[in-house]
Amino acid sequence: MNVTVIGAGLAAAHVVTELRAQGYDGDVVLVGDEPHAPYERPPLSKGLLLGSAEPDSVFVHPRAWYDEHGVDLRVGTPATALDLDRRRVRLGATEVAYDQLVLAPGAAPRRLAMADTSGAPVHYLRTLDDALRLRERLTGHVAIIGAGWIGLEVASAARQAGAEVTVLESAPLPLQRVLGDELATVFADLHRAHGVDLRLGAEVTGIEHDGDRAVVRTAGAEPLVADLLLVAVGVTPNDGLAASAGLATDDGVLVDARLRTDDPRVLAIGDVANHDHPVLGTRIRVEHWDTAIQHGKHAARVLLGSDEPYTRLPYFFTDQYDLGMEYVGHVDRQGYDELVVRGDLAARSASVLWLRGDRVLAGLHLNDWDAIDPLRAVVGGTATDAVRDPSVPLAELM
Repeated sequence: MNVTVIGAGLAAAHVVTELRAQGYDGDVVLVGDEPHAPYERPPLSKGLLLGSAEPDSVFVHPRAWYDEHGVDLRVGTPATALDLDRRRVRLGATEVAYDQLVLAPGAAPRRLAMADTSGAPVHYLRTLDDALRLRERLTGHVAIIGAGWIGLEVASAARQAGAEVTVLESAPLPLQRVLGDELATVFADLHRAHGVDLRLGAEVTGIEHDGDRAVVRTAGAEPLVADLLLVAVGVTPNDGLAASAGLATDDGVLVDARLRTDDPRVLAIGDVANHDHPVLGTRIRVEHWDTAIQHGKHAARVLLGSDEPYTRLPYFFTDQYDLGMEYVGHVDRQGYDELVVRGDLAARSASVLWLRGDRVLAGLHLNDWDAIDPLRAVVGGTATDAVRDPSVPLAELM
């Protein structure tokens, strides 16, 4: 069996790592369009920007590992076409044959046309090179459009680097769709307490440049002048290669419970995979570190004959200033009807459960590092009276 993996990111790296760990000794080709070997993205908006992590620390393996383990690593080599009938991937002027193919091309930052054409110092953050460029510019006045995870983590790093920071968010609260009003308010208060000018309900109407500075215009407010403008308004899955080949796509590549596409010889994993999750009972596309790792490991086992579905619940974390958070589960568009808080949200030391009916949808902790295992045990289960009672310690629910 010849395995080809497209997209040399974290998910792809864990496919080839797990294949070798499981004893597979066949041919493996790993193809990526970036010039780097696979690396982890969380440090790009955390330690790397803060200066507490150096570039060499982000790589999954040293470059020599791939040669030592017989992995044909081809970086700086974008895949340009996929022929499902012939089982070939075109890489510029050459082709690679496969018996089994794993698509892991990730996602790309959503662009803001008015920023890209403004002539202003505009940055996006997705790649290692993006982060290294941004790290050199976190001085003066930094403006950020978008108060999602990336926008807020960069805001935290910039404030800790001594920059003045303004964050513009169109929603009434940061992270509102993900966390709901109560937890979103915690993050709004956190950033304001650290000196961030957080402007909510801000509609950006225009972006210009004034020399080497950015001028951002918003409805009903004076223009904002900044030394650097970061656009952080989400990502879009890189599903064009799959769609052009005829694979089913809809906000990513559609995969079944076992991460297989509608072509049985092709899997899709990581940010690009729109997964039919057997536990959540819905399709979900997850853009987080843990899912990339676990998708990669599971895909390798499927390639080697496993028929087990992927059942792990989504997990993500963030570090902002003195706040650490871990979240497990998923609250879909139907929302939740009950929030159970153990601890003190205002003091940022708490655990939280989101409930709908008799089901525990998700859980989160703020600076409570013993809570993640009990949260994992509870989420996805039944919302009993004990679960609903904040006086019952979380550990007793396991």
